[in-house]
Amino acid sequence: MSSDGVNSGRRKFLTAATSLVGVAGVVGVAVPFVGSWNPSAKAKAAGAPVKADVSKLEPGQMVVVEWRGKPVYVVNRTESQLEELPKLNDLLKDPDSLISDQPAYIKGTDRSIKPNLLVIVGLCTHLGCAPKFRPDVGAPELSVGGTEWEGGFFCPCHGSKFDLSGRVYEGVPASSNLVVPPYTFEGDDVLVIGVDWEAA
Repeated sequence: MSSDGVNSGRRKFLTAATSLVGVAGVVGVAVPFVGSWNPSAKAKAAGAPVKADVSKLEPGQMVVVEWRGKPVYVVNRTESQLEELPKLNDLLKDPDSLISDQPAYIKGTDRSIKPNLLVIVGLCTHLGCAPKFRPDVGAPELSVGGTEWEGGFFCPCHGSKFDLSGRVYEGVPASSNLVVPPYTFEGDDVLVIGVDWEAA
C-alpha cells in the first residue's frame, strides 16, 4: 500500500477493467451499425437470378415467375401459335423488335431462345399494368383491324394488345413490345431469369 492510502495495484486493475468494458461496449454498438450498411437478405434476393422448372408446363399454358418484384410470364407456345406469328407483322408497331427492350441474343419473330418458350416481363409498356394472358383464338372483343384474334396478351387498364411474342399491335396506347428479361437455361428444363444466355 502506498503512503497516501491508495492501492496502486487495485487502481491499475480497475482502470484496465473499465477500459476493457468500454471497448467491448464500443464494439457491441459498432458491429450492428456497420452491419446495417450491408444489403439485407431481401435486397440481395431482389436482384438475384430466379430459377423455374418448366418441364411440366403444357403446350399453350403460362406460368408467372417473380423476378426483382416483377411478374415474368413464361408461355409454352404450340406449333400452330408459332406458325401464326409472322402473319401478324402488318398489324404490329414493331414486328422485328427493332426498338424493343430485349437482350441482343433475342432475335426473330418468336423473340425467344427456345422457339416454343416465351419469356417476357408481364408489365404493359404503356403504364405498367399487368396484361392478361388471352390465348383464346377468335375472341370477338379482341379482334384487331378486322383480323381475328390469334391469342396474346390484353391490358385491361387502357386496352393495349400484344401477340404471343409480346409484340404490340398498332392503334393501342402502348408504344413498344413487352420487355424480354435476360435469361438462360440450366439443362433443358430449368429456366434461369436474370442471367444472360451468352454469359452462362
